[in-house]
Amino acid sequence: MVLPPLPLPDLLLQLGAHQLEVAETLVWVGRLLVIVVAARLFAELLVRLQLPTILGELLAGVLLGLSGLHWIVPPDTQAQLSSGLLQLLGSLAHVPLPAVQEIYNDTFPSLQLVAGLGLYALLFLTGLESELDELVAVGGQAITVAVAGVLLPFALGTFGLMALFGVEPIPAIFAGASMTATSIGITASVFGELKMLRSREGQIVIGAAVLDDILGIVILAVVVSLSAGESLSAGPILRLVGAAVLFVVVAIGLSRTAAPAFDWLLDQLKAPGEVIVASFVVLSLCCFAATAIGLEAALGAFAGGLILSNSRHTKAIQEAVKPVVALFATIFFVLIGTGIDLSVLDPTDPANRYGLVVAVFLLLAAIAGKIASGWAFLSAQPTDRWLVGLGMVPRGEVGLIFLGLGTQAHLLSPSLEAAIVLMVIGTTFLAPVLLRLVLAGRGTLAEASS
Repeated sequence: MVLPPLPLPDLLLQLGAHQLEVAETLVWVGRLLVIVVAARLFAELLVRLQLPTILGELLAGVLLGLSGLHWIVPPDTQAQLSSGLLQLLGSLAHVPLPAVQEIYNDTFPSLQLVAGLGLYALLFLTGLESELDELVAVGGQAITVAVAGVLLPFALGTFGLMALFGVEPIPAIFAGASMTATSIGITASVFGELKMLRSREGQIVIGAAVLDDILGIVILAVVVSLSAGESLSAGPILRLVGAAVLFVVVAIGLSRTAAPAFDWLLDQLKAPGEVIVASFVVLSLCCFAATAIGLEAALGAFAGGLILSNSRHTKAIQEAVKPVVALFATIFFVLIGTGIDLSVLDPTDPANRYGLVVAVFLLLAAIAGKIASGWAFLSAQPTDRWLVGLGMVPRGEVGLIFLGLGTQAHLLSPSLEAAIVLMVIGTTFLAPVLLRLVLAGRGTLAEASS
């Protein structure tokens, strides 16, 4: 007589406590090991190609996840882990294969929480590195470029998706929001390599990129809050926009008034680790405050960095936070990649051609909107507007942060998610190439700015 298989919860209960602990440890440690090693290998490859390491982490996730080996698979995708991986873990822990899958699913939310910590640390660091004084120095030109660089891609993406492709308002608005930000890190790196960072064009772009991040994250916080149940009507939208703008304005104000108090407190602390602990407290308080008034915790994390951006200890805070970002944000970006199903963009399948067209549209709109922002300001001094516009193009890590939050909130269809990925990768790869091409025949400009 063959007994029917036990339900999975009963099967787990029949495992001994030690056996269950061993299985959970193998799943946890094995998963982290695979994520960190794969991410590091891809990051090392891309940094040698002078490309952002974050793209390497995303590609590592694509390889490990739904589009690749199925070694790391988000449970909400209903996909199965690789049978070879299940057999390996099952044999090492001496547990049945279904039990390994169940343990994997049960422990995955805790991995997502760790990845969330990486996201908040990254946004905190982004706010911390925002040079508000640089924005003031280039004045109206940077502000005009920033506003145009947010509004144009946002409008093109949102209304284009709704009018041309019939996308629902919330996903369309989110996709438009993902096109607004500019990667400060990539832009600064490219202009630095081209010896253009201290040029007028470089200062306008860096200042505009700072404001772009602020405006983009405000839009993102509003969209994610709306997706959580708010109706798409004028009242809730205006309330959320007002709350988000006020939150950021207060944070900027506190960067002038609260930073000295933070410095005084930090000077009084003598126990080891005082910098990272005090910074974490500010980060947590800001995330708590943002969540308490109905905004995204991500906006609070960014605001926490803005508050401390004028601290005397900014460099020390950056050095303390960067290792946290390097480890935990890596997990965040790899997990984004694991959930991306690139098969929806397979051109040989007629059903996928819609997603490919959407991806091409988003990429073109993302590039055109930012380039057009280079002509959005008045200047009495000679300014290379092509350099300004192209400098605003790369989305980089900021675009991937937007994508990650949209994925977590279940706002995006698989085809739209993959299209946003291709938009982020395309703008990040193309911007350095296009900038070098534009400058190829302008050696005198580079020499003048060096």
